[in-house]
Amino acid sequence: MKSNEMERELLNSLMGRVASRDKAAFEAIYRHFVPKLRSFMARSSNEPAVVEEYVQEAMVTVWRKAHLFDPSRGHASTWIFAIARNLRIDAFRRGPKPDFDPADPLLAINGTEPPDELVLRSQQADALREAMKQLKPDFVEVLRMSYFEGLPHGAIAEKLGLPLGTVKSRIRLACEKLRAALGDL
Repeated sequence: MKSNEMERELLNSLMGRVASRDKAAFEAIYRHFVPKLRSFMARSSNEPAVVEEYVQEAMVTVWRKAHLFDPSRGHASTWIFAIARNLRIDAFRRGPKPDFDPADPLLAINGTEPPDELVLRSQQADALREAMKQLKPDFVEVLRMSYFEGLPHGAIAEKLGLPLGTVKSRIRLACEKLRAALGDL
């Protein structure tokens, strides 16, 4: 017998033992085929993690379906590479896996907030309005210009004709008073 024929007979014999759940036989098959399958799978993907995933999936399939291997229909290597090839084809048909972005607006349910969040937001807005009514008009004016109009402190100072330090102090004091009025909200 030639070396190739002996190897084929040995692999076919090992596959028969794998079919009867012989872990040592599976380990021998695994060690023999994994490097070859990595090389084979690397032709379809440049990502080592993807290649490793395909190889592992192929070997799990070999373990699960070893009872289906029929040495009269072909060699073990042909059967194992057919499994790997079919996995590769299935992955190609599925296409690339899209990256999942949880912030994607298309994934939002009807673009509406849950009712409990709407109620909470409304309560918070009402509490903020009430707290703002308690502030001096000068404080409300600098807060409005800074937070709602988005003006920088220097522009607010220039527009109101106030020193920059005064604008910053009013914003800081107004925020402290709001924090105190709103508490844990």
